[in-house]
Amino acid sequence: MIRKIVLCLAFGVLIASPAFADDVMASRFGNTTVTTDASGVQSKLYYSADGTFTGKQGDQSFNGTWKLDGGNICLTFAQPVPGAANPTCLPVAAHKVGDTWKAGDRTVTLVQGIQ
Repeated sequence: MIRKIVLCLAFGVLIASPAFADDVMASRFGNTTVTTDASGVQSKLYYSADGTFTGKQGDQSFNGTWKLDGGNICLTFAQPVPGAANPTCLPVAAHKVGDTWKAGDRTVTLVQGIQ
């Protein structure tokens, strides 16, 4: 289950584009990144400008820090997730509030506010 959380979160930031590295995260601050996998399991991730994040999937909560490294975002979980690298580094791209995109078998939406 926790590995599924990491995978859902990871797909929430996928699709590389180094050209947007400077403001790739700006639209995520104060908003919610929602990922829904093929089976309908939904995760929510909340990024802060101070380099921290929190999230939840069902009644499970998690947190940690994030940083940009070139065209990647690296998430370091406060509590290591079994079966996942810590940190987990993945490609990232800029999106606007209201955008919905596909990342593998997941649908990702950036919604306004903390949901």
